[in-house]
Amino acid sequence: MTAILFDHDGNDDARRKLIFTGELLVFSPRPSSLALVEFARELLREAFGAMDPRDAQHHLPVEEYVAVLSMLKPKFINHPTSKDLLREILRDLGCDAQKTYFDVPRMRTATSGGYLTSGIAYAFHPHRDTWYSAPSCQINWWLPIYDIESSNSMAFHPRYWSTPVANESHEFNYYEYVQTSRKDAAKHIKTDTRKQPHAIEPVEPHPEVRVITRTGGMLLFSGAHLHSTVPNTTAQTRFSIDFRTVHLDDVVAKKGAPNIDSACTGTALRDFLRVSDLSRLPEESVLPYESAVDAGFLLRDVT
Repeated sequence: MTAILFDHDGNDDARRKLIFTGELLVFSPRPSSLALVEFARELLREAFGAMDPRDAQHHLPVEEYVAVLSMLKPKFINHPTSKDLLREILRDLGCDAQKTYFDVPRMRTATSGGYLTSGIAYAFHPHRDTWYSAPSCQINWWLPIYDIESSNSMAFHPRYWSTPVANESHEFNYYEYVQTSRKDAAKHIKTDTRKQPHAIEPVEPHPEVRVITRTGGMLLFSGAHLHSTVPNTTAQTRFSIDFRTVHLDDVVAKKGAPNIDSACTGTALRDFLRVSDLSRLPEESVLPYESAVDAGFLLRDVT
């Protein structure tokens, strides 16, 4: 049974071990996380003007809304301030800046009433990040930009922590996905035809766990946790930030959560940057995660 631990006071090594056993960790808002939230809000105000970003879906045709997100989201992802503020969060939480690596922070949207659920505002079906070539040692960090409630949050499905789910991950190669699908997210408005791994057997939604954090509160969980987007029935768009981390020692030793049903190829490890100096993971630490099938798709740059 998944436990939820609040404001865990152990060090990063202890924290990672807990997460690798399926625990969910929640941290109260702190100045470092609120600084990243405020920067995201600044970009949101700039993008939506006089409109409250949470209500903009009620005032814009969906095509115009997508156009705004198509400018806003890459700006947030690639802005050096986003990376700098993220690094401050990791230092604040006691991560080793020399051995901790992060993927760039992403701004997520979950609109209400089915206004936009594909492409750039994709509503995620039950999935594990490990189906998308995340390493087993990946830790996901998630924080809301505005206050959330149960009906616009994220759901975890704890019974599947140790129960495999038949899925399409064997058809997924991360390098191919980055080259052919991720960059085209904004083109998918009414439907989403990108090749993504889904469960191919019914997933029982209950029991489920929904964690409600205050603005800037942080939720940490394993990339192996089965989770999904909750259908938003609040009449407002949910905005959130997420990013991912790995620790070099875990990567090298192949430590992490158990892999019970993922068969994808490629690896997201080449996307990660070191907290101290933004360098990539050592090549020799990534190669064991690749196979012969990856050679034709291999990407060296974060997109």
